[in-house]
Amino acid sequence: MSKYLIIIEKTGTGYSAYSPDLSGCVATGATREETEREMKEAIEFHLEGLRLNGEEVPEPSSTAAYCDVVA
Repeated sequence: MSKYLIIIEKTGTGYSAYSPDLSGCVATGATREETEREMKEAIEFHLEGLRLNGEEVPEPSSTAAYCDVVA
């Protein structure tokens, strides 16, 4: 099992998400929870498509961190 980083952003109508390791793999939803579920399905679909096309499945390599700053 692999863990891919997903970035979730609030939009004017809900949320959107993407994975930096999987170009073009995106999802949207009305709630954060829905967006996470949709993104999981999108990643599974994306990886299946890569395999069916004989393309290499990229290894997860992105990481995330927060830094504290005075605002």
